Amino acid sequence: MILKTYARVFTNDANKTLELFQKLHQTEPHLRLNFNDWELIAIGDTFIVGGTDESLVPIRDSHGPYIVDNLDETRSTLLEGGAEITQEIKPAPTGRFLYAKHSDGLLVEYVELNSDLVEKWIAAPLRNGKLSSQI
Repeated sequence: MILKTYARVFTNDANKTLELFQKLHQTEPHLRLNFNDWELIAIGDTFIVGGTDESLVPIRDSHGPYIVDNLDETRSTLLEGGAEITQEIKPAPTGRFLYAKHSDGLLVEYVELNSDLVEKWIAAPLRNGKLSSQI
């Protein structure tokens, strides 16, 4: 099951991009870390990926990330639906992820967050009646 969907924004200047999204969301980012050659920043429902043009090539055409409750089940559902797994399940600082190309050609990153992050970023805000962009 998809728990949350982010709109991904690619940039060569993560700080400048974040500055604008902080004004638009009127909040601070709830995630900021470096992973591989990228700077990753989550703010509201926006996921900023900063890096050089060269470092962004492998993922620039992808969508998401889609946050799911069970990555193994999601993988099975994707395969049953005719998707191709283009990058198998790998660990990440926030949990695990995979990339899949749907039968229509859409390339999507799916992420299973660690349980404490699901609680903090998804479950608690829902219980408190906050929209996900207010996390």
